[in-house]
Amino acid sequence: MSIINSSSFITADFLLESEIAKKLFFEYAIDMPIIDYHNHLSAKQIAENEPLKNITDTWLSEDHYKWRGMRANGIDEEFITGNASKQKKFQKWAATVPYTVRNPLFHWTQLELKQYFNIDEILQPSNADEIYHQTNQILETRRPTDLLEAMKVEVVCTTDDPLDDLKYHALIAQKEYETKVYPTFRPDNLFLIGQDNFIGYIEKLKKMTPFEITNFETFVKAIDLRIDFFDKHGCKLSDFGISGKNEFIEFTNAEVEIIFQKGIKEANISEIEVSKYRSALFLHLGKKYHEKRWVQQYHLGPIRNNNSRLLKLVGADAGCDSIGDYSFAEFMSALFNKLDASDQLAKTITYNLNPAHNEIFATMMGNFNSGATPGKMQWGAAWWFLDQKDGIESQLNILSNIGLLSRFVGMLTDSRSLLSFPRHEYFRRILCNLLAKDIEKGLIPNDIEFIGKLVQDICYNNAKAYFNFDN
Repeated sequence: MSIINSSSFITADFLLESEIAKKLFFEYAIDMPIIDYHNHLSAKQIAENEPLKNITDTWLSEDHYKWRGMRANGIDEEFITGNASKQKKFQKWAATVPYTVRNPLFHWTQLELKQYFNIDEILQPSNADEIYHQTNQILETRRPTDLLEAMKVEVVCTTDDPLDDLKYHALIAQKEYETKVYPTFRPDNLFLIGQDNFIGYIEKLKKMTPFEITNFETFVKAIDLRIDFFDKHGCKLSDFGISGKNEFIEFTNAEVEIIFQKGIKEANISEIEVSKYRSALFLHLGKKYHEKRWVQQYHLGPIRNNNSRLLKLVGADAGCDSIGDYSFAEFMSALFNKLDASDQLAKTITYNLNPAHNEIFATMMGNFNSGATPGKMQWGAAWWFLDQKDGIESQLNILSNIGLLSRFVGMLTDSRSLLSFPRHEYFRRILCNLLAKDIEKGLIPNDIEFIGKLVQDICYNNAKAYFNFDN
């Protein structure tokens, strides 16, 4: 497929369908800083801050969104995650881009080319080599911090395993970067009792602990030390993202101890035992997050690694995950109620992947708000397969109907790419256009200053207050 007219459709008014929408965006949204409170960027790459040099490495090497698009377009794996040259991989992506029309990849690709490289042409085979060399020439002098500062990124929160030594976060903290980089505590591996890598993970935890881990009590004591360590390095958030069904069920300490002993001895563990072990861990961690005044996040809903062939060939995060059809209402209700009953429920953000469950998540989060913290319980931004125009609009509309849009902490990238931050602009344009439509229909006041303040709060101010990175 070729595009005769390669002039970009990404004009200044992109996604802004009225003068009111333009006014909201250009006078209130465009200059707001970015707090990207959940992503998968490399702290090592930011700490070392070396010129990026190659567009394929920066743009394609870990982007499973693009990988899925290329596979759907019939591109051989050799040119996606294989050993083809960087230029060949870029050419194959360029050959795919015209076929992504109406997929968010089409919008994101052109936004990123425009914002970072001032390229207005639509990427396609006829200009692939020219754009490859043009972007590489620019990247030879661009460092990670240059890209972050260009997008006014004030805070970045990476996603980190509890055993991470955080040495790169410590190095970043010593530098005078305009963008602050903080770790996020992601304890998924602690939950994998009964699975192949659980014993090896516990052995690694033992090496970082000044006492023996012999039972569940010493196990969670060791976890607490890691939480304290993260906290000292500026951590303000936790996250959880194991795929599949999760449940919170009643347990006794004696039961959990027996289950833990089975786990470290590699004995068979039943599904109900796994659930009781995880329930105990959810409860302990939740209380600890509250003690540290962290924000806890739950990403719920994917079925991961569906394609065993590609899992073996490429590994996890190969672009073979999809939307699951699990119910999480009972899990959230039981866990949050248990924590709330003892006044130990931390500020919480949940993200769902199945759009059929939007109202379920939105209503559940409203059950546990408290007068002390505005917007304490957040139904988070449209996530993963849903972070496109329709998904974002749906999340904003449902949140408005069921909760308080005015207290929403806004967008995040959830990305591994330093070139992904125009997604915040994408979100802001959609938000301004949505509110402008309501003004035009007489559904909300035609008070630009009032609505403009609402826009700024959602884009930045709410997150600034909610996460409290300055303290």
